[in-house]
Amino acid sequence: MAGPDYAGNGFVNLVASIVEARGGTPRHPPLVSLPVAELRTAKNIVFVIIDGLGDNYLRANGAGGPVARHRRGPISAVFPSTTATAITTSFTGATPLEHGLTGWFTYFSEAACVGAPLPFQRRGEKASLGVAPERIFVERSLFDGLAARSIVVSWRPIIDSAYNVHHSGIAERLAYDNLDGFLEQTVAAVKSGPEKKLVYAYWPDFDALSHQYGVGSAEVRAHFGALDAAFGELLSRLAGSDTLVVLTADHGFIDCPAEESVELPPALSALLRFPLCGERRIAFCHVHDPKSFIDKAASLLGHRADVVPSRALLDEGWFGTGRPHPRFAERIGDVALVMKGRGTVKDWVNGEPRHLHIGNHGGASDDEMNIPLVVAKT
Repeated sequence: MAGPDYAGNGFVNLVASIVEARGGTPRHPPLVSLPVAELRTAKNIVFVIIDGLGDNYLRANGAGGPVARHRRGPISAVFPSTTATAITTSFTGATPLEHGLTGWFTYFSEAACVGAPLPFQRRGEKASLGVAPERIFVERSLFDGLAARSIVVSWRPIIDSAYNVHHSGIAERLAYDNLDGFLEQTVAAVKSGPEKKLVYAYWPDFDALSHQYGVGSAEVRAHFGALDAAFGELLSRLAGSDTLVVLTADHGFIDCPAEESVELPPALSALLRFPLCGERRIAFCHVHDPKSFIDKAASLLGHRADVVPSRALLDEGWFGTGRPHPRFAERIGDVALVMKGRGTVKDWVNGEPRHLHIGNHGGASDDEMNIPLVVAKT
C-alpha cells in the first residue's frame, strides 16, 4: 500500500495553498505543483470539488475534454479516501489526525454511539446524534480566517445541514438543485462583487451515481460528459473575470464485485464492542481483546484483508501530521481491516437496508487515492 502524501503533493497541501493565497494562515505546507504566488494574483479563486472524480478515471475517460486539457497531474487524497474525511479537510485545512473524522461511520463517545457525521445521525437510525455539532466538529471553518469574501455553493438538500453550517463558518451559502443551477450559482458568486473572493463549489452526483451503478458504468460515463461540458461552459462564462478555477476531488472510486464483498463473520462480530466504523474498504474495529481479535480475523479474513492494529496506521502517518484530535484514538478503534484487491467488508445493524454499493472508496488503491489537479485561468 502506498500511503497518502501530506508533505507537499496532497489534497491537504492544495487547501493550504488556497488558504495562504486568500490571506489566511495555512496549517500545512503548500502544494508544490500550484505555487501560492500563482493563486494570489487572481481576483477570484473558484475551488471546485467533484465528489468521487479520481485522476485515473479522468485520464481514461476525459481525453480531449475541457477538464483533461487543464489537468496538471495527480495529487494524493487524504486517508481514508472518503467524503466525510476529505471534505472536512477542505473546510478546515486540517488533516484527518487533527479533525478526527475518519469515515462515513465514526464512534462518537460524546454521543455514546456510532454515527454518520455528514447527515449527523446515529447509525441505523434517522435520529440526530443528540449533541451540539461543536462537540463533534472541533475545528473551525477556514473561511473564518481569510482576508477575502467567501461563498459556498452546494446542493440544496445539504447546504443548511448541521455539518455544512458549522463548516461554512462566516461564508455566504448559495444553493442549487441541478447541474444548470450549479453552473449558474458558481458564476453568480464570482460576479457578485469587485472584491477578492474564494468561491467553494461542491458537486455530489458523480459520487452518488458511481455508488449506485459503478464507476465503470455507462450512467457515470454519461454524467461525466455532462460535467465536462459544464466545466467548459464555466470557463467560457467566466472569461475576462480574472478568475483562477481549481478543480479536484475528495477521492476516487473502484468497482467491487459481489464475490469480493464479505459480511463480517459472526465469530468476529461477537468480539466487537460497537458496530464497525470507517468504510467498507477500511473498517475500524472497537474490540474487547485486540490480540484475540487480530488472531481470529487474520485466520478468517487474512486472504481478504490486512489485519493491523489501528495504532500502526497512525504511527506510519496515514492520517497526517499535526496536533491529534483529543479523541482520535477512539475514532480509529483498536484494529483496522484494510481490504485487499477490490474487497469490502460489512456488518449490519437494525434499521439499515441490506444494500451494497457497486462503486466504493475509502481504501488505498491508486484509483481511490489519486485525485486530479486541474487549473484554468479565465
